Amino acid sequence: MNIKITGTGSYIPKIVQKNEAFHQHSFLNIDGSEIPSSNEIIVEKFKAITGISERRYAETHLTASDLGALAAEKAIKDAGVDPETLDYIILAHNFGDVKSGSTQSDILPCLAARVKNSLKIKNPKCVAYDILFGCPGWIEGAIQAQAYIKAGMAKKCLVIGAETLSRVVDPHDRDSMIYSDGAGATVIELLDTEDGGVLSHESASYTHDEVYHLFFGCSNNKSLDDDTRFIKMYGRKIYEFALSNVPNAMKTCLDNSGYDIKDVKKILIHQANEKMDEAIVNRFYRLYKTPVPDGVMPMSIHKLGNSSVATVPTLLDLIKNNQMEGHEINEGDIIIFASVGAGMHINAITYKY
Repeated sequence: MNIKITGTGSYIPKIVQKNEAFHQHSFLNIDGSEIPSSNEIIVEKFKAITGISERRYAETHLTASDLGALAAEKAIKDAGVDPETLDYIILAHNFGDVKSGSTQSDILPCLAARVKNSLKIKNPKCVAYDILFGCPGWIEGAIQAQAYIKAGMAKKCLVIGAETLSRVVDPHDRDSMIYSDGAGATVIELLDTEDGGVLSHESASYTHDEVYHLFFGCSNNKSLDDDTRFIKMYGRKIYEFALSNVPNAMKTCLDNSGYDIKDVKKILIHQANEKMDEAIVNRFYRLYKTPVPDGVMPMSIHKLGNSSVATVPTLLDLIKNNQMEGHEINEGDIIIFASVGAGMHINAITYKY
């Protein structure tokens, strides 16, 4: 018996926000002072570091739970399961449902319950709940799903990552250009097969000195007379933390799987920042004194930006459906899922396709 991903789905919003749209923004430092560089230079440097040329924003009539439901419908159809047979719906997000034009979060009822309602599932034994775990939320949800299945508490789980970060960013903060919206979903099942599925996992929370690397704070525009809060981060600290800790977690995860570094075909890492992701993977392979293979780390951030919990399941769905040029996943391939995010949380899964 093995625990496998049997269906994937994603929802990529239709609204494309290109880098040029930020040329008219009034960017300020965190203390409210003006930035001496022009917006054109700011955007150019931003692209060189993050790799982002454009990102997607949710249509105004859709919320995060709406995006999650749309992705979930595709995953359920792909898996060919009856939604009434789902034992758990686990939805990872960070800021709840935020309506267009507002920054107020709505998490009552929880987003997973809203998705269950949208899917018209009547079975009360299908338990729906949310998980708040920063950007690694979908991976952590997948880890929880396989734990329920291992414990005999479930046979089928729907794990979703959905977010509308564009609605909780400060337009006066350069970091606002990183964030985007989207959703990815997977059906995870217990199957009577001899091989494959989840092989190992690793999770950790560093909350002593690192807990507030990401936080909710006031706008950089100190002239605003309100107490609205926006997502903020200490980017350099996150970069250094990720490089120091994520490769080791990935190594522990792979070593526990019983497979060798040379067996790894793809690393689906959270699409946070191209330079950071490249540095993480380089350090990971350095731990094995092995060069990084060409094409091992597919990237969607260039066009989709950072949609937090949605990046990894969306990337998996795109590759699975032949929508990532030059990338494919074949039967028997060893894949590593990995992420880092607010908390600071780190996790990884070694998976045999």
